[in-house]
Amino acid sequence: MVNDTDIGARISLPATGSRGQAVFEALRQAVRDGLLRPGTPLREEQVAVWFEVSRTPVREAFARLVGRSLLEHAGGRGLVVRSLRKSEVYELYAMREVLEGTAAGFAAAHAGRAEIEALEQHHARFKALGCTDVEGAVAVNRAFHRAILEAARNRYLDAAFDDIADGIALLGKTTLKDPGRHALAIAEHGRVLDAIRSRDSAGAEAEARAHIRAALRTRQAAYG
Repeated sequence: MVNDTDIGARISLPATGSRGQAVFEALRQAVRDGLLRPGTPLREEQVAVWFEVSRTPVREAFARLVGRSLLEHAGGRGLVVRSLRKSEVYELYAMREVLEGTAAGFAAAHAGRAEIEALEQHHARFKALGCTDVEGAVAVNRAFHRAILEAARNRYLDAAFDDIADGIALLGKTTLKDPGRHALAIAEHGRVLDAIRSRDSAGAEAEARAHIRAALRTRQAAYG
């Protein structure tokens, strides 16, 4: 189990902005990166030591993280990284299906050769990973999905994804921990990529939506 000191050593404080803003950005990114997982308690004095700041900017950052529903009060435990309720998980996947599908459709219409090559490289890396390298698979999976979003070339879609990124970070355990999910995801990614290569916007959107629905089914089966 990773202790508090280890976590703090792995979180970088941005060099720009006010201290409160920097602490907020650092903690939010740590949640998104999985360093701070749902249920992890956070204390003002602990975080102040991590970043060598006073408790005032930490208190400011905590208030903003509570406002963004990344932290919540847990009685005697103080503040903890929030866990999503089951209804929120379904709502999140519904929005992911819409946004991921839209991004894939736009990517099929707008992706340049370099962007398609980047997708091919991410797909090849994902295929090459064994199902036991869950951490590596998660990182490459994120890169593949991020590359689709970049190929979509739509700033408003970027903003919509950023709005739900915090929710995605609160999902907890990855579905790629399921022994069969990695192989299924390889096939699903391949179909999305084929449709983007073929400039088939409708097909790319349909395959991306199916990919997200499949991930939700795995999450339901594995985690309830």
